[in-house]
Amino acid sequence: MAPRVLVDATAVPAERGPLGRYVDGLVVALANADADLAVACQRSDEERYTLLVPSARVVPGPTAIAHRPARLAWEQTGLPLVAQQVEAQVIHSPYYSMPLRAAQPTVVTIHDLTCFNEPELAGPVKATFLKSATRTAVRRAARIVVPSKATRDELVRLLHADPTRIDVAYHGVDNTLFHRPTEEERRRVSDRLGLHGYPYLAFLGALEPRKNVPNLIHGWVSAVRDLPEPPALVLAGSRGYDDEVEAVVRGVPPHLRLVRPGYLRFGDLPGFLGGALAVAFASRGEGFGLPVLEAMACGAPVLTTHRTSLPEVGGEAVAYTEPDAESIAAALRGLLEDPERRRALGDAGHARAREFTWSASAEAHLACYQRAAEQ
Repeated sequence: MAPRVLVDATAVPAERGPLGRYVDGLVVALANADADLAVACQRSDEERYTLLVPSARVVPGPTAIAHRPARLAWEQTGLPLVAQQVEAQVIHSPYYSMPLRAAQPTVVTIHDLTCFNEPELAGPVKATFLKSATRTAVRRAARIVVPSKATRDELVRLLHADPTRIDVAYHGVDNTLFHRPTEEERRRVSDRLGLHGYPYLAFLGALEPRKNVPNLIHGWVSAVRDLPEPPALVLAGSRGYDDEVEAVVRGVPPHLRLVRPGYLRFGDLPGFLGGALAVAFASRGEGFGLPVLEAMACGAPVLTTHRTSLPEVGGEAVAYTEPDAESIAAALRGLLEDPERRRALGDAGHARAREFTWSASAEAHLACYQRAAEQ
């Protein structure tokens, strides 16, 4: 009999970035698979999860845990109490950290190990937290879930984690949300961006050092500055903490258009991604690379890097570049000059994206929960 699982969704931020899309997609698929499920969440998310997973018991935490220090403290004391309250047999902590004194076995999701490979890309405070939480999970968790083989291999190589306690569960994509856009969806997003049909290249993600946005901007400038109709670059997503981005933006030639709309609502993403000449995601490393998969599902030609998990997601259905600005410029120029290749990549990516489903991810998670309960 499948164990009752408490999923701790309290780390999900209000802006539903990749972590939010992972947790939301997973719990819906778990509920669709008739999992015995409870969800702990921020008080502001109580109604959302009640509607998303009506079969699950949804337990909101105290208002104070909207702030991370309070949430981490509550994770150690309040979360185990919630687990007892809902009679959970397994706890799933989907973002690195875990309760240390819970009576139930805990499954922890480790997304990537950038904080060990390139700690300067995470920032000192975040890197310290992620390193400590990851080491603790390797020692104390009943099982670890990772979104790619690349993350599994890095855990084994860098932290000597036991590979028999690691389960790979690829993320999925919601094809009702991420789909080839209609002309109306393209037009609506283009107008909201102030482009009104003007061609553009797209980026989606937080503006943090790991995403390599300064080199993307430099590469875009080099690739388009001498074109008669240079496409704009649209950097969508939360502002993040990459201070270098601001300095690079100030150096963009005045005849080029760089648009930063901030966080885009979900309903705009198909038109934004699918309406771009190409989606450029030249990251230095990812645990999975959800924006790449989502852009593929929208039929967009994608340019990304060979780093970590990204080839597992893109396969032969995307274009690749090295993360330096010169390589990005050459790759972007090549795509802009070859509309037939862009169409072929869009079709190949759209087909490959259908191989990644939340139902398959839920199945892998359920097998992991069962192993944890049996341990």
